[in-house]
Amino acid sequence: QVQLVESGGGLVQAGGSLRLSCAASGRTFRSYAMGWFRQAPGKEREFVAGISRSGGSTGYADSVKGRFTISRNNAKNTAYLQMNSLKPEDTAVYYCAASIVYYSARSGEYNYWGQGTQVTVSS
Repeated sequence: QVQLVESGGGLVQAGGSLRLSCAASGRTFRSYAMGWFRQAPGKEREFVAGISRSGGSTGYADSVKGRFTISRNNAKNTAYLQMNSLKPEDTAVYYCAASIVYYSARSGEYNYWGQGTQVTVSS
């Protein structure tokens, strides 16, 4: 069982930056690949970024490539999403998720989810 708690969301102007954190409970954090998803009002949840158990492999949605960076610190049981050059279309609730298999763009591949943190980008 893994519990995930996101933090770091907020209101930022376009062009600004935010760093999201996802703190995991338990001693098995390193056993899980991690992903970040987001859901805007009236839209489906979409994949943002994923990272392997060791952190050696990452993947990104085309819409965030070059602007967002996913990372993890297994000693601190925490995953991160650094978001730069934010745009109004990045406004959404951001969720972190853990997968026992591998990171995937498919939400159904993830076993545990956090409650989400709101990110609002003003123009």
